[in-house]
Amino acid sequence: MTTEDQLLTVREVAVLTRLSKPTIYKLIGLRRFPRQVHLAPQRVVWLRSEVLAWVASRAAQRQHGPRADDAA
Repeated sequence: MTTEDQLLTVREVAVLTRLSKPTIYKLIGLRRFPRQVHLAPQRVVWLRSEVLAWVASRAAQRQHGPRADDAA
């Protein structure tokens, strides 16, 4: 985590990635999306840097074509 890293709610992650909340949690369950940080029993957040790195990795995969396990 960088000193300037921001904490994002699931709603902000959904806006940033254009994924639905159920899809985000499905990908987490499949270990294909950054895991959330638990701040309190009913409060989770994501690190912006990790979400942006995930988006960048997905963009980089365009060069190599789709993988068999990319169906979400």
